[in-house]
Amino acid sequence: MGRRCHAATAVAVLGLILATPIASQAQALTPAQLEAQAAYDRSLSDFKSILAERRRQIETKQPLPNLPGQALYLARVAMISAYKDLTDAMPSRIGKPNKFGIPPAYFDAAIEPLVDEYADIFEIMEAPPASAQNSPTPFKDVVDLGTAIARAKGLSDADANAAGLISLGLFYAETNGKQNVRNARSNTYMGSFQTGPSEDRNGQHKWEAIKGTIAAADPALIAHDDREEARSRGTDRRFNHWTNVRDGLMNAHAELFAEIPAIVKTLPDPIEQMKLFELIQIIPTPTRAALRSGDLLNYRVSSPTIMKHLRNNSIFAFGKADRARSSASFREILAAMWLFKRKFDKAMVKYAEIKPR
Repeated sequence: MGRRCHAATAVAVLGLILATPIASQAQALTPAQLEAQAAYDRSLSDFKSILAERRRQIETKQPLPNLPGQALYLARVAMISAYKDLTDAMPSRIGKPNKFGIPPAYFDAAIEPLVDEYADIFEIMEAPPASAQNSPTPFKDVVDLGTAIARAKGLSDADANAAGLISLGLFYAETNGKQNVRNARSNTYMGSFQTGPSEDRNGQHKWEAIKGTIAAADPALIAHDDREEARSRGTDRRFNHWTNVRDGLMNAHAELFAEIPAIVKTLPDPIEQMKLFELIQIIPTPTRAALRSGDLLNYRVSSPTIMKHLRNNSIFAFGKADRARSSASFREILAAMWLFKRKFDKAMVKYAEIKPR
């Protein structure tokens, strides 16, 4: 009898010991930690809700609102931001790596399927119009155009090849390598390189100025160009893959191809080179100023407008600490472009298929 009582007491004590860490952990959370947990739970619920709403609208063929991707995008930003705030408050919540290459402090790998659904819905909403003029070789087109433009700017073969790779990275950065897409977050920017009408026209004018130089070195490419010009006549040329890539490169990037030799010395990693040229899309004036400064990586931007543009493009966009930044060096900006890395990795793989060594 005494032994049974002793055993029962031991079991009770063991149960108390096992239960205590869980109970004490819950009790030990500070008000700030509890608030961060609640904020993340709300943001995750909101993200799931807008995902379900868009999926339902698509499947029942209901009219989508204007800019149907904006609310979805903002919900994703809010969710990642809330998770970063949670892991800042509770570092123990940082989990395992995820397939998107997002730093684990910003993203819970358990919700990967939700982001897959997010990407699938965007692909549906941004599908090309029926009149889009696709290319059977969209990736090669981008590389050929970037390389030819760089050669016309006087670059060596090695640096012209770097320009071709950078151009392919830009294609992935803008559309994840999908040609002639629309834009679920903008009524202005469209096509493989996501240009507005004025940018497309500006790029076309610049192309006409360099076309003769390219023709002398690569008549086959110019013959291809003439065919696409004829095919796109009378249409929105942004939905012809060739002309939109060509004009997008000429509008924003071609004039800086001449800087590639110096850029490669400062940034020998091709991924970093792609990031820099993507910044020409996002914050063109400061990026050009940084290149002219002679100290690219330490050049600092502090304009509230520039910081807003960076945040609108998923750089310093997630969590209170990142969003509180009032300035950043280009070294810090490049490091914060982790959402682009997966896209640029894809570009590297595709380039190796197109241009085997």
